[in-house]
Amino acid sequence: MPILALTLDLDDTLWPVLPALERADQAVDAWLRRHHPDVARAWPIAAMRELRMQVAAERLDLAHDFTSQRQLTLRQAFAACGVEDAPIETLWEIYFAARNSVELYPDSLPALQRITARWPLASLTNGNADLQRIGIHAHFAHHVCARDSGVAKPDPRIFLAAAERLGVAPEQILHVGDDPAMDMAGARDAGLRTAWINREGLPWPAELGQPPELDLRDMTALADWLEAQTPATKSR
Repeated sequence: MPILALTLDLDDTLWPVLPALERADQAVDAWLRRHHPDVARAWPIAAMRELRMQVAAERLDLAHDFTSQRQLTLRQAFAACGVEDAPIETLWEIYFAARNSVELYPDSLPALQRITARWPLASLTNGNADLQRIGIHAHFAHHVCARDSGVAKPDPRIFLAAAERLGVAPEQILHVGDDPAMDMAGARDAGLRTAWINREGLPWPAELGQPPELDLRDMTALADWLEAQTPATKSR
């Protein structure tokens, strides 16, 4: 059965996300040290991260919504310092701008250009990536994120929501991502085909059951594999 469309994870598939997350935390901390030094002293980066983990553990209803988790973390940090009117919008813009200042893997953009010339593509992410700010939105027909969908990967419902947006049956969609559990097992359980971008050449975790259909080192290998399939499916 031919592949008619793709869904694609973003963080750690198209770019390494940790450097951007670290820069974002540092940018927020620098602003706090200038404008709210008491809050900065009480909540250095490590403590702020611990608070966010506490918020995530306590607010399971926000498990799909990293934005609300982070904003609630900031509100609690300010409230603990006796500041009820926290500058959430300002801090979120600082964080969001730095978080989306990413450096794509060298293979990502050329592969995207090759793939989207022939297949429609939807991004599928649990995170806060903004394709417009990053500058690659033109390559995607749709953007499906956990916050808007109300569920996060590996829940099959977010994969099925992407399939509905694409107008393609799940079994004719190839989901591409780096995370064995979130991406590969989740997509498999939703009935999508699977391609693991395994940049480090790791073994498949046996506890996750059936391995993905494809185990690829980078996006170039994905584009090569797709183009080798016949018949070639034209983008619609």
